[in-house]
Amino acid sequence: MLGLERPLGQGRLVVTLAQGAQDVARAQALRHQAFHGAQAASPDDVRDADGFDRDASHVLVSDQTSGQLLCCFRLKLFEGTTLGASYGAQFYDLTRLAAFPGRMLEMGRFCLAPGCHDPDVLRLAWAAITRIVDAEGAGLLFGCSSFAGADPVRHGAALGALVAHVAPLHWRPERRAPETVSLSDHAGPHDPRAALAATPALLRTYLGMGAWVSDHAVIDRAMNTLHVLTGVEIDRIPPARARLLRAIAAI
Repeated sequence: MLGLERPLGQGRLVVTLAQGAQDVARAQALRHQAFHGAQAASPDDVRDADGFDRDASHVLVSDQTSGQLLCCFRLKLFEGTTLGASYGAQFYDLTRLAAFPGRMLEMGRFCLAPGCHDPDVLRLAWAAITRIVDAEGAGLLFGCSSFAGADPVRHGAALGALVAHVAPLHWRPERRAPETVSLSDHAGPHDPRAALAATPALLRTYLGMGAWVSDHAVIDRAMNTLHVLTGVEIDRIPPARARLLRAIAAI
């Protein structure tokens, strides 16, 4: 994966690509902590891993002083009909999106170390994503944006607010997963501030870049999450936001 061939760092923080199995294992261990916490099936169950890890590029944000991994995510490029091999295609029918006229970069398993609240970690993560998007000429950044907990009622206000961001029909994902919930089922009078506060941070960032979402959410019992397919068309990112992202990526 291009884009991280020159150093990307700020202060004690550095962004790198996983260079081998040991780096990928570190990412999987952090993912387990972030997504499963104390829900491990056994003391030996310390990694969140799946078959999509093998062919993806894994991005790591680390503290150079302590060596601690603070953030990780994986990326993979798709074009046209190859979109059916994406992680998101397990849960959503992406037939329409396969006609997108350009390269598509799927981001998944984005997570922070428990207790990490350093805004510079997120800035560097987005700097890396921006570099890679530009280097690879990606026209679309997409992925599953997850809510912690699989109960739709718990996320009703946020889901209802997402109705305003549903994908245009020509790209809109159709249903494939066995358990789904329509965003429109939760539309209604909600406190905008409460809805925004209940929206996951990563999804809020996507929406700030003009993202669209699927018109339904998938209930993922295995991960104990509820997620929407999210897409950011690169050429539709507001100019001021695009300039800011590229300025950060230039550090």
